[in-house]
Amino acid sequence: MQEINQSSELVRPSAGSLSRATKVIYLEPLDSNAVGENGQPRLIEYWQVIRRRIAWIAIAVFLGCLIGLAWSRREEAFFQAHVTLEIENPSDNALNPRPGDVQGGEAFTPESYLPTQILILQSRTLRKRAGAKLNNRDFPAVVKIRVEPNSRIVQVLCESTDGRFAADYANAIAKEYIESDQQAHWDALTRSREWLAHQLEETRTKLQKSENALQEYGRASNLIFNGSKESAEQDKLKQIEEQLASAQSDRVQKQSAYQIALSSPADTLPQVIDNPRLSDYVGQMAMLRKQIAELIPQFTPEHYRVKRLQAQIDEMQTTFQKERANILARIHNEYQGALMRESLLNASYRTQAQVVSEQTQKTINYSILERDVDTNRQLYASLLQKSKEADATAMRGSNVRIIDPAEPPATPYKPNSRNNTLLGALSGLLAGIALVLLRDALDRSFKAPGDVSSHLKLPELGVIPAGNVIPANGHRKPWRQPLFPSLQAERQGTGNVELATWRDKSSLIAESFRGALTSILCGPQGTRPRVIVVTSATHGEGKTTVVSNLGIALAEINQRVLLIDGDMRKPRLNSVFNVSNEWGLSDVLREKSSLRDCPLEALVKRTEMPELALMTSGPGTNSISSLLYSKRMLELLQRLRSEFETILIDTPPMLDTSDARILGRQADAAILVFRAERTSRDAALAAKQRMADDGIPLLGTILNAWDFKHVSSYGIARHYYQSA
Repeated sequence: MQEINQSSELVRPSAGSLSRATKVIYLEPLDSNAVGENGQPRLIEYWQVIRRRIAWIAIAVFLGCLIGLAWSRREEAFFQAHVTLEIENPSDNALNPRPGDVQGGEAFTPESYLPTQILILQSRTLRKRAGAKLNNRDFPAVVKIRVEPNSRIVQVLCESTDGRFAADYANAIAKEYIESDQQAHWDALTRSREWLAHQLEETRTKLQKSENALQEYGRASNLIFNGSKESAEQDKLKQIEEQLASAQSDRVQKQSAYQIALSSPADTLPQVIDNPRLSDYVGQMAMLRKQIAELIPQFTPEHYRVKRLQAQIDEMQTTFQKERANILARIHNEYQGALMRESLLNASYRTQAQVVSEQTQKTINYSILERDVDTNRQLYASLLQKSKEADATAMRGSNVRIIDPAEPPATPYKPNSRNNTLLGALSGLLAGIALVLLRDALDRSFKAPGDVSSHLKLPELGVIPAGNVIPANGHRKPWRQPLFPSLQAERQGTGNVELATWRDKSSLIAESFRGALTSILCGPQGTRPRVIVVTSATHGEGKTTVVSNLGIALAEINQRVLLIDGDMRKPRLNSVFNVSNEWGLSDVLREKSSLRDCPLEALVKRTEMPELALMTSGPGTNSISSLLYSKRMLELLQRLRSEFETILIDTPPMLDTSDARILGRQADAAILVFRAERTSRDAALAAKQRMADDGIPLLGTILNAWDFKHVSSYGIARHYYQSA
């Protein structure tokens, strides 16, 4: 059998109680695969659980608020005062160096200075000194330091049970910190000045000793320096070296001229050719020879004129030879002079070089002593400058100033009743939600439409909402769930729900039963079951309510309906329809007379509805199972089939007794009724399994007393119709 998901209309008699247009609201099940645990988003399921138990969560929030308030009153009040300081880095001010800088120590970096000052503010010694200035007032106090981001602003926070003490203690810490900073600066400066004075005196003494040693060594070594820090002997050596180089050059030049004079004819020497006197002699001799040559043709060599000219030529030739010999002698003499000069300069250079070599070691020693003097002089100048800077540092002001002094707070810092209350409310909310979700997770009952079909794989014939959710006019009220549903049910009475289809025809409950009936009747023609057992897994699940309302709904569509109260232990149908139970099913089964000849009026009782009849259970008996197993029960059902179109049998819970199983074998089909949020899955599975083991056909299930707030899992249809 397949599950029915479509909506259907029920045709009611035209002469019913509705005489005007009426708005009807009814529910029909949707596809079970699209709702419930397997089809619905988990967050939506959680929200539905929370909304259904919103009263519990509200109580948890309220209790959390009470606990927060109680905790606030129980906790001791603390006041918080704060003083705001500005701490500058001394390195930012060149006029105020740190004493460590004067001693040559490493300066504070901006990254390390402020954290160092914070640790000083948190030191135990500083707190003790601040507490000693408060006239020994003893209150519990907690000091915290807070640094404002990207600034030099520091806040000293003091928490105490006394507001005045908190403010005084915070101010005392700030003042003591400034005084300790000044004292530390002065102490460091004093130590620096003492150290500088000692170092300055030692350096002065060293400088004097080094200068005296330099002068004494200079006098003992006979070192004389010119303006360029060189000795006189070195200057003299340089001069001799220059002269020697010049003499060597001159000697080479004269030696070359002398060598040429020795190897070449005298007349070809440049000195001879370039001599004007010798050139003049040559010219005169040439003229005289020319004259002799002119006279020879006329006169003999013995002629006086020829002899006279020859005598002049001989005289000039002699003079020429002397002059030429003098030139050669001068070239030789010049060469010998240059050679002698070079030799003398070489000897002088060697002698002076030996002197300079001896003085070099003395000069080196002198330079060492001189560098020692320069080093001591520079160190002394540096210490003297540091001493002046130390004197200037003594005038440095404090790099810490109070921006806002602490004032006594008007209200306590903690406990914060508002925050504690909000925290308690939040804790209660979370705890309430957790408990509700935990309870829902541990609760294995069916809660919403689709759960039954999802777990049992059975068609869900219908869902019956809880009683009195929507009034007779069809208009919904705000969804509310009573805190005590059992007490409300007692005040409202049970008859209203069990006869809702008759007495409140336009209510949501009545339309829900009609929708369930539509699912039952919509099977193929000729296969619709006529004898149906209605049972439940355990007691109190509303099967009697389902039987009575389904019977009324069948009577409304002009079907002859019989309701049989098969619960002979705890019968209820007689009280629902207000009929006597003196004669009923138990009596019929005990009788031996033929059922065929027994009139119908002796077997059943008529109700206020013409088409609806009732067979009560009759007086109780100890042999119920034997009566139900008897052939007379089969004969009774056969007789009743000929009189009625549909027979609904109300049986005891099948897990408590075997009556439902016995009657189920004799009926055409069975319907299981489960109560929302009560019937467990285990009980439902056990009931289904017993039905399957007995071979009893199951039409499906009906979920009873479902909370209407689970509307998201069900479809709401609004139909408007006009009665005939």
